[in-house]
Amino acid sequence: MDFDQLVTFLEVTKQGSFSRAGEKVFRSQSAVSAQIRQLEQEYGSKLLDRSGKLVRLTPAGRVLHDYAERLLKLKDDSLLAIADQGKTPRGTLLIGANEATCLYVLPEVFAEYCRLHPQVQISIYRNFSYKIVEKLENGTIDVGIVTLPVKSPSLKVQAIFRDQLMVMVGRQHPLSRREVLTVRDIAKEPLLFPKTGHTRRVLDKIFRPFNADLQVRMELPSIGMIKSFVAAGLGISLISASFARDEVRVGLVKLIPLEDVQLWRELGLAYRRDRTLPRATTAFIATVRQLAAARKPPASG
Repeated sequence: MDFDQLVTFLEVTKQGSFSRAGEKVFRSQSAVSAQIRQLEQEYGSKLLDRSGKLVRLTPAGRVLHDYAERLLKLKDDSLLAIADQGKTPRGTLLIGANEATCLYVLPEVFAEYCRLHPQVQISIYRNFSYKIVEKLENGTIDVGIVTLPVKSPSLKVQAIFRDQLMVMVGRQHPLSRREVLTVRDIAKEPLLFPKTGHTRRVLDKIFRPFNADLQVRMELPSIGMIKSFVAAGLGISLISASFARDEVRVGLVKLIPLEDVQLWRELGLAYRRDRTLPRATTAFIATVRQLAAARKPPASG
C-alpha cells in the first residue's frame, strides 16, 4: 500500500465512479481499477461493491475509508511540521472570519502580516462565528477571528478588538442634526436591519419593548447594502463604528451614539488549546496581538 493508492481509493468513494475518479487523479480507468485491486489484495477483503455504474463501500471499505482519511491527514501534517522547522514562516495560514471582519478589520492585519511574512499563503474560511468555532474544534482551520462571547473548552480565546455600535443616518436625515439619540428616538424611524448575525440579535433585544410600533423597512444580507441604503435616505440602522469609517469620512452618513444604552461588538482570536500550531499561525497570532495592543480599544463606561 502507498499513499497514492489511498488517494485514488478516496476519490473513487467520493465520485462513486472509477472513470470520474480517474479524471480527478489523472489516471485511466484501468489504472484506477488496478490500484483498487492491489489494495483489496493487500487487505485481503473486498473494499468496493460495483453495481452497474454505481460504486459503494463494503463494510471493510468503510473501515478503511476512515483510516485512509486519517493517514493522509497525518502525512500532510508531517510534511507541514518538517517544513515548519525553519525560522521563516511559510506554508498556508488557515484562518476563519465572518465577512464583515474580513472587509473592515483584517485588511490592516493582513497587510502587516504579508509584509513581515511574504512566503505564507493565506486561505480564508468565511462564515458565521459559530461555524468558525466548529471548524476550529475539528481542526479544519488553525485560527479564527470570532464574535465574543465564545463557549468552547477546547479553544483558547483572547479579546483583540472592541467596536461601539452607533446609529447610522444619512447626511440629509433630520436626525443627523442630533449629537445623541435614544432607542425610543430611532424606534419611530424606518429601520434597516441585517438579516442575521450578532448585530441583528442585539437589535432584536433592544427594540423588543417597541415591537408594536417598530418599522423594519428592510432586512438586508450585507453591511455594504445597509450603508448604501442609509446613505440614500431609505432608513436608519445601527452599525459597528469601524464599518462605516469611509462613508463618514466622505460625508455620506453620520454616526450618532445612543445615550441610554452602550452597545459593543467584541472580537476574539481563537485557536485550539491542545494543538501545536504551525509557525505561520503563531506568527499571525503575534501580529494580531501586536496590532491590538497598539490600537488600545476604548473602555466602556
